[in-house]
Amino acid sequence: MANQSPSNIADNLMKSAGSATHAVVALTDKGPLAGFKKFLSRGSMIDMAVGVVIGSAVTTVVTSIVDNLISPLIGMIGGVPDLSGLLTITFNNSTISFGAILNALINFLLIGVAVYFCVILPINKLRDLTAAQDEAEAKEEGPSVEEQTLATLQEIRDELKKSNGSIG
Repeated sequence: MANQSPSNIADNLMKSAGSATHAVVALTDKGPLAGFKKFLSRGSMIDMAVGVVIGSAVTTVVTSIVDNLISPLIGMIGGVPDLSGLLTITFNNSTISFGAILNALINFLLIGVAVYFCVILPINKLRDLTAAQDEAEAKEEGPSVEEQTLATLQEIRDELKKSNGSIG
């Protein structure tokens, strides 16, 4: 090896690295690792990660809307924005709080309403506008390639029928 030139050493290293890579790929194409490799390559993992991150961000925004806008408005109207201290029963140092359960239910409903009106409804409107725009563009373009091909094939069929009918 001492007599090899630097380019020969580099070539040998590249070949050994390439064979090691092929060995690793061959191992991951078998057994449970193959399924995991397919799962990762489909993008499902990335889609799920993006969904979790976006869900977390939306949760933060919606919680802020409920805590800083809707609950204070309820407090202004009803006098108590937090119901967790109401309807409590304490016995043997154990406390049952129906107010906390009621507070959680109200927060759940408020968050659901906020998500619907602040996220779902605008996204649905945007989808409807996009779909309407796509339909309008499709109508302006005229017949699609498939429709044109079908019409041409029908014309050829009709011509063949005419020519076969005139011969026979």
